[in-house]
Amino acid sequence: MKNTDAFREVESLHTGMSVSDGAGVKLSRILTQPLQQRLDPFLMLDEFGSDTPGDYIAGFPEHPHRGFETVTYMLEGRMRHRDSVGNEGVLGPGDVQWMTAGRGVVHSEMPEQAEGRMRGFQLWVNLPAREKMTDPRYRGIAAADIPRLSPAPGVDVRLIAGMLDGQQGAVGGIATDPQYLDISLAEGTEVVLPVPEGYRAFLYVYEGRALVGGNQRAVGKGTMAVLDHGPGRLAVWLRAQEASRLLLIAGRPIEEPIAQWGPFVMNTRAELEQAFNDYNNGLF
Repeated sequence: MKNTDAFREVESLHTGMSVSDGAGVKLSRILTQPLQQRLDPFLMLDEFGSDTPGDYIAGFPEHPHRGFETVTYMLEGRMRHRDSVGNEGVLGPGDVQWMTAGRGVVHSEMPEQAEGRMRGFQLWVNLPAREKMTDPRYRGIAAADIPRLSPAPGVDVRLIAGMLDGQQGAVGGIATDPQYLDISLAEGTEVVLPVPEGYRAFLYVYEGRALVGGNQRAVGKGTMAVLDHGPGRLAVWLRAQEASRLLLIAGRPIEEPIAQWGPFVMNTRAELEQAFNDYNNGLF
């Protein structure tokens, strides 16, 4: 694709905020609540990464969710998932867990290590109103089952979800048709990657530094770039100023009201109150 008018521009840049979640796990919250409507259907993106056990060892004990999906992508370390539906699995380096909370699930995510580095991401993906009360489900995807493509010399893509060069990602059949790519770029390489027209999209550089979009904005480590979605914007252009790794995430917008109360994401306050009552009454 040579028409630079089709390249998405960088609309804004954002750095993560330091937070503590679970039982004291230290995180960087990259996609925060003020961006939820702009990046619909995505609700949150957290990055965790530390070789200090005290930053992660307490993990995420049992807690509830309703109305959306959680996507955990491990880069380093091991984490065990257990939930109220009976699912259990260990995520190792390169593995992905895609959990649809639906009408309600209680789960825990606990480290399977007492030392060493724990590193990865958790993305929250909203569900449309028609699917918010669907049955919970869990998908554990091993690193070896995630397709890897090289769309240009010096470029390696792990295709977690979506389509690229006719290849279906490891996860499909999601209501918002998300595209989730982990991209590695050798220094000086460039690539053009398709993004469906109208889909909300962003990328997050977690190693290195890259030029992004038709306006060739420099995006450094620890920075999220929100991409525009005007008519005819069909791709994103990337060039690595140094060896880089980044996430490219896009999805079909739901365009419904978002009502959030901690781990519950519904469309109205009344639905949130019902979720809270159902959880307290043991109905998850």
